[in-house]
Amino acid sequence: MKNITWDLAHLAHVELLTSKFDQSIRFFTEIMGMYITEISGNSAYLRAYDDYEHHTLKLTAHKHSGMGHFAWRTRSEASLQERAKEIEQSGLGIGWKEHECGYGKAYEFRYPDGHKCELYFETNKYKAEGDMKSALKNTSSKFPGRGMNVRRIDHLNLLAKDLVGFADFQFNIVGGRNTERIEFEDGPKGIWVSVNNKSYDLAITEDHSGLNGRFHHVTYVTNSREEVLLAADIALENGVFIETGPHKHAVQQTFFLYLYEPGGNRIEIANPTARLILDPDYETIVWNKEERMKGQAWGMKTVESFHIRGTPTPEELI
Repeated sequence: MKNITWDLAHLAHVELLTSKFDQSIRFFTEIMGMYITEISGNSAYLRAYDDYEHHTLKLTAHKHSGMGHFAWRTRSEASLQERAKEIEQSGLGIGWKEHECGYGKAYEFRYPDGHKCELYFETNKYKAEGDMKSALKNTSSKFPGRGMNVRRIDHLNLLAKDLVGFADFQFNIVGGRNTERIEFEDGPKGIWVSVNNKSYDLAITEDHSGLNGRFHHVTYVTNSREEVLLAADIALENGVFIETGPHKHAVQQTFFLYLYEPGGNRIEIANPTARLILDPDYETIVWNKEERMKGQAWGMKTVESFHIRGTPTPEELI
């Protein structure tokens, strides 16, 4: 890998597809405590209370679940132009488009496994007014006091068949560094991507389904571990399916709870989330098969569905 490229600022937003649009909106607003900033056509745009942009989640009505696209915000206009040029030369570029919701132009492309992505710099920062203003002027909007009270988007996990190809494209063309990875004798099983001082904004894990471009989960964070435990009770009381957790990951040390929203997409509620990496010559942490067979941090074995289920599911595409 060549020298690290630091043109990306952070994971910006994720578009989820859902066949149960109204139920999904209720889940993210009433159960997770997010705010709707706009509804346009067959899409709703939402943000957690301390997300600084217009939205971090776009929900789009669709015939099946999955991810429509995700986005990186770049560090500058110059960074956007430089990454777009590199991606165009790679042959995976789609082209420039006028962004939505008052954002500036965006450059669209696809990752090697087919995931659609966009880069942009000019954004639409959320401006809280009236009752939406927080008593703390350094918080983007008022604490919702509703549901799980998630604070902000944290990271995204995608599934891919060719992790080597995905990683080569990410680190050599798009940017960032590999903070942790799972490596078996037959190759990598998981790769974690950092584009800033957080230990990761994106994870890529192996897809065994034979399908391309699938979604694993998106993560929103709470202010404490206790709130993750409360989130489990809130899910229980509202008939939300809990796939696994609360528990602690060994990789990245996240305290996690995994749920399915009504459209079938996996959502993680977590705290703490990505660790801070301040070491300027940090070396990638590598986990082998023997270490991963020990289970999660406190010994709980990972449920089978976590390894094999992604969206859309094969059954939805029949």
